[in-house]
Amino acid sequence: MIVAPAAERNKDPILNVIKHLIGPGAPAVALELASGSGQHTVHFAHSLPNVVWQPSEVEERSLESISAYIAATRVENVKQPLNIDCSQSWETWGGLKQNFFDLIVNINMIHITEIKCTEGLFKGAGQLLKPNALLITYGPYAVNGVITPQSNIDFDLSLRKRNPGWGLRDVSILQKFAEESGLIFKRMVDMPANNKCLIFQKRSSV
Repeated sequence: MIVAPAAERNKDPILNVIKHLIGPGAPAVALELASGSGQHTVHFAHSLPNVVWQPSEVEERSLESISAYIAATRVENVKQPLNIDCSQSWETWGGLKQNFFDLIVNINMIHITEIKCTEGLFKGAGQLLKPNALLITYGPYAVNGVITPQSNIDFDLSLRKRNPGWGLRDVSILQKFAEESGLIFKRMVDMPANNKCLIFQKRSSV
């Protein structure tokens, strides 16, 4: 199993945001895109037994880690991970059904992938979420063209040196992708370590 220190630090703050959005009683189905090690999925599943979680990843090592976490923790409300590449059309995402999910979660992916992955994330969410259902993204962002504090500026520069297609995305770009995909930007929640949760909601059916 992969142990990601950042996931250990942020899993409870992100869980608290999710708990405010999804009640503890009603059954729900959630998709985590880019689940990484699997630490988030099993942690969320333990605290929200009313939610069935579908993790996903594109890297084989991460897919194996997710399955190992599911086995080690014996959670019963987490499905085996799907191999999903967000840069590809949602139709390639393991046969997932349109208008099926109550929640989609994406943690620390947007700044370490090409912009095509971010655009694909929003296009997929627009198809897979039920009307009025939610997309939550977590990570560091630029706001109105400004990155703060200095540690995030330095982080952005280091990412762009590693790969010119990476880097902190401006919230305005994500809002544009959301609008194009039938989602509305609801609010931004400040999180520890200079990160944020962005909450989007799919429009109601016309």
